[in-house]
Amino acid sequence: MALSGLIRVMERAARKAGQRLRRDFGEIEHLQVSRKGPSDFVSKADRAAERTIYDELLAARPDWGFLMEEAGEILGDETKPRWVVDPLDGTTNFLHGIPHFAVSIAAQEPRLDGKGWGDVVAAIVYQPITDESFWAEKNRGAWLHDGRLRVSARRHLDESLIATGIPFADHGSLPEWMKIYQALGPQVAGIRRYGSAALDLAWLAAGRYDGFWESGLNPWDTAAGCLLVREAGGFVSDWRGRSQPICDAQVLAGNDALHTRLHKILAGALKA
Repeated sequence: MALSGLIRVMERAARKAGQRLRRDFGEIEHLQVSRKGPSDFVSKADRAAERTIYDELLAARPDWGFLMEEAGEILGDETKPRWVVDPLDGTTNFLHGIPHFAVSIAAQEPRLDGKGWGDVVAAIVYQPITDESFWAEKNRGAWLHDGRLRVSARRHLDESLIATGIPFADHGSLPEWMKIYQALGPQVAGIRRYGSAALDLAWLAAGRYDGFWESGLNPWDTAAGCLLVREAGGFVSDWRGRSQPICDAQVLAGNDALHTRLHKILAGALKA
């Protein structure tokens, strides 16, 4: 599949930021790290990567706005799309020398009625260490480099590998997570927590995982991943089964059969 001009812009920005992250990851002991909140760290590398992405995207689309993890919201032309950017998803992994993190960039259109934001139309999740570039465009499918992605075809929970994010500090609800885990754990082949929601969703789109759930996330964590899963033939919703352009506060994802079963288990667990 030939890359569109939009995806080329996004991939160039992601790869340029990824080069910086690889270099800083190799010298992690020298990073200047400051605390932003409980268990939520911001590194010099994180800020530098975000600035790199911002400069690249601004040069290519000077009238588009931004929603970024560190800089927050930067308004652009309200009739044009905006960029939703996480320059380093998996910051804690990065700071501990664990090579599992990603750059996440999404393009989101404004709603036709002018009230807020609508569909995500393009996405990229780039893993600098493995040099894997997961990308998707609305109605054009999801891809890993030039290979088409499809969610897994598994239909049985006891064969399925499910990804999650465990609540920590003031992120998410541990009692809620425990109810879901206790209901789901005995029924599946395994549950994994690797510490990057963007990569979890990209891996789900690639068929490496069969399902995913997490709460307490932010739009920049999941904007790109939601589109990847949907364009790979999967489903993404909140706990109530509602599909939104970006599911972040509550995320439940899987293929068609497993999403239905996971939602039933989750709903039952939370009613208990």
